[in-house]
Amino acid sequence: MKFIKSIPKKVNPKELMKEYSLILVGTFIMAVGFVVFISPLKLAPGGVYGIAIILHHLFKFPIGITGIALDIPLLIIGTLILGPKFGFKTVIGIVSLSGFITLLEHLYGYEPLITIISDGKVIPDPAANLIIALFGAVSIGLGLGLVFKSRATSGGTDIVAMVLKKYFKHIPLGTMIMIVDSIIVLAALAVFKDWTIPLYSWFVIYVCGFTIDKVISGFARRKAIIIISDYYDEIKSFIIKDLDRGGTFLHGEGMYNLAEKKIIYTTISSKELPSLLYHIHETDPKAFVSVLDATDVYGEGFNSLREKALH
Repeated sequence: MKFIKSIPKKVNPKELMKEYSLILVGTFIMAVGFVVFISPLKLAPGGVYGIAIILHHLFKFPIGITGIALDIPLLIIGTLILGPKFGFKTVIGIVSLSGFITLLEHLYGYEPLITIISDGKVIPDPAANLIIALFGAVSIGLGLGLVFKSRATSGGTDIVAMVLKKYFKHIPLGTMIMIVDSIIVLAALAVFKDWTIPLYSWFVIYVCGFTIDKVISGFARRKAIIIISDYYDEIKSFIIKDLDRGGTFLHGEGMYNLAEKKIIYTTISSKELPSLLYHIHETDPKAFVSVLDATDVYGEGFNSLREKALH
């Protein structure tokens, strides 16, 4: 996933305030999900904060400080290998998420939201834990969706996945992220030796991803985009260089004035949609854009057509 590299020449203060507000609100909601719901259950739903939760329960390290201590080196490595693709907003996302988690650690602590005591001992309640995990997943997904809508990211293992994708080009980025997150989940199993932890963690990862897609653009994970603009070269350049996607020029004719038109057709992930729409608006506010749900997409960068055809 890639984001706009530089701030547009004409900066709308209201738009900028809205975007940074989305980042702060989003990271606060994520912090609530991690501290109040996820960490007390010892769940590690991928990402650097999954690692931070494991280290907290092993060595009592603060989750917020551990998270940013892991995030900063990843950001530096990602910038060195992939180039400056993350931007100032990602830095704000990383710092604010760590700050809010640290604040909630001091204010709320690490106690489970619901506890059942029998004979003086705290015993687990599977039904309550499932509900708590669900609320945690929705909180993290909602918060991360708001961060994505501002065309930022909270850093984390997404950067690791992007670096690995550079060397394993045949593996889709979404699959690479799932692999990295699953390794962290299995690490939690090895540490805590409790099968309920990875099962709950994978449940959290799934619900979180579903919520992110819902927040950004509904249920569809892929979007087919049709763009009609006189600035097709600039938009094409952004799609190819910044989103690392391809597309097709379709030749058309205007119905009113019969003028020749170059129409861009491309397919992107729902997470990339806010960045593309923002760039189109900045390039050509009069552009015509049609966004269609693409339930199944096969080809380079998406699902394997061969695997689908043979199964």
